[in-house]
Amino acid sequence: MKKLLTTSLFYCILGLISGIYYREITKYTGFTGETQLSVLHTHLLMLGMFMFLIVLLLEKNFGIMSSKKFNAFYYIYNAGLLLTVGLLTFHGTMTVLGQETGAAVSGIAGLGHILLAVGLIFLFVIMYKKLKEKK
Repeated sequence: MKKLLTTSLFYCILGLISGIYYREITKYTGFTGETQLSVLHTHLLMLGMFMFLIVLLLEKNFGIMSSKKFNAFYYIYNAGLLLTVGLLTFHGTMTVLGQETGAAVSGIAGLGHILLAVGLIFLFVIMYKKLKEKK
């Protein structure tokens, strides 16, 4: 369970830092337009910090970490989230700096979203199995 709490704390810290980064880079450059950096903070806090706090509660109540599929969920979901927020950061920063990004950035970000979805599927499979066992 400590692993889940530590993961949640990691995303909390990243989320808070990303909010400061967004504020400071836009202030420094005088940027006032739309940028993906504006949603980075909430993505990290909701999909990272709060998600793993919820998973911690699921572990406490259902013992989901004992599932053989848990590691697949954990690593795929984290890879997807880090890839997604990494590309949000890159694309948002390039927008603030007035630089264009290619289609590859969108494609790689899409891959991050696919990994997030696969991770969530693993989590739901685990939960359905655990609920069935609890009957």
